[in-house]
Amino acid sequence: MEDKRVKDLLKQVQSQCLHKGVGGIKDLAVVFRRMDKDFSKRLCYAEFCEGMMNYGLQVEEKDLNLLFETFDKNNSKQIEFMELVSKLQPPMSEKRVEVVNQAFDALDANKDGVLKMEDLKVVYSKNAKNHPKCISGEWTEEQALRHFLDSIDTPGNPDGKVTREEFVNYYAGVSLTVDDDCYFDLMMRACYGLPNKGT
Repeated sequence: MEDKRVKDLLKQVQSQCLHKGVGGIKDLAVVFRRMDKDFSKRLCYAEFCEGMMNYGLQVEEKDLNLLFETFDKNNSKQIEFMELVSKLQPPMSEKRVEVVNQAFDALDANKDGVLKMEDLKVVYSKNAKNHPKCISGEWTEEQALRHFLDSIDTPGNPDGKVTREEFVNYYAGVSLTVDDDCYFDLMMRACYGLPNKGT
């Protein structure tokens, strides 16, 4: 019974995060990271509750306590917050990971395993020119590319470079909003100009 309650709670928190956008779960991780003053990657119960409240998540105290106890496997009165975050963001199917990796490879112009502004200028500038804010004259092409890069970079700690892991994590958030594998694949191929399967 408690297992089902925990699953329901995780779905409830996941849903509230997704209402904040596809990066909602990633942003929750940033809130927890800021609470982690001693860089232990662990939070006590008070820090956990404060982080959830600061992020604007509505969870009753008894449910917060249940979540915390579930993740405090060794009764140390601390939880590894990234474990909680990873439970909120379930893994993508193999098909989805494959197409996300193809997109990353297509963007990584100099093949160094990191996406930077130079890569995007080579590969993605046509898409940037078609951004509504570029068309309206509000942004330059460079600003559109920077916005794209920053949206995938680690929130709260952007360094102007996107690793494969950050890229996959970003799309894991997007993946939660798309039910069908085929549609997700089609969307990624259209967005990044990847060839369709079998072509």
